[in-house]
Amino acid sequence: MRLAIGDIHGCLTSLRTMLDVIQPTPDDLIVTLGDYVDRGPDSKGVIDDLLSLKKTHNFIHLMGNHEIQMIRALETSQDRSRFLSGLCGGQDTLDSYGGGFDDVPEEHWDFIHSAELYHELEKHILVHAGIEENIPVDSQDQETYYYQRFHSQQPHQSGKTVVCGHTIQGDLPTDLGYAICLDTCAYGGGWLSALDVDTGEIWQTNEQGQSRELHRNDLA
Repeated sequence: MRLAIGDIHGCLTSLRTMLDVIQPTPDDLIVTLGDYVDRGPDSKGVIDDLLSLKKTHNFIHLMGNHEIQMIRALETSQDRSRFLSGLCGGQDTLDSYGGGFDDVPEEHWDFIHSAELYHELEKHILVHAGIEENIPVDSQDQETYYYQRFHSQQPHQSGKTVVCGHTIQGDLPTDLGYAICLDTCAYGGGWLSALDVDTGEIWQTNEQGQSRELHRNDLA
C-alpha cells in the first residue's frame, strides 16, 4: 500500500480513526500532504502521533503552507501577525501547546523544518498544493508547492498524476484524472481523506470518529 493522507489541521481524532481503520503495516508507505497544524483542536497531538508513526512505519511528511507560515512567524512581525490571525488559525496551534511559541518542543520544530517539498513515485507526484505543468517537479518555485490552487492544476509534463491537498473541495475528493485533491476540510466539520495511489481506494474519517470507504471510480 502507498497511502496519501490529506490536510489534517490538528484533527487528531480523524487521524487516529484513519490509522485504526486502514491498519497500515510497517512496510506500507504513508505520505502526509502537509498542513498538520492550525484551525483544528490538537495540532500538538497530531505531530506527537506522526512522530511516533515515523519510528515504526515507512513515513514521509510533506511541507504545507501552514507549516511555512508557522516557521515564518518567528522571522518577522508581519508574518507573526498573519499566523496568529483568524485567517490562519495559528493561535489554535499555540493553544494546543500551552499558548506560546516557546511551548513548542524542539522535536516538533525539527519535524516541521524537515518536511519534504514533494514525493515522486513511478506514476504519481505527491505535493501539498500543486505544481506548474511545464516545469520539472524538482525545478518549481517553492511557493508553488505550498500555495498553488487546485483549479490551476493542469496535466504535468511528466504524465504523472498529481496528488495534493490545500484547496478545500466538497464532501469528497475531486478527481480530474491527471490530478486528485484530498482536502475535504477535516477541521470544518468535513472529512479527512486518504488515498491508496496504487488501488484507488479512498478512506474518510471525521472528528466524530466516523469512517467510510469508497473508490476513485466513485468520484466520476
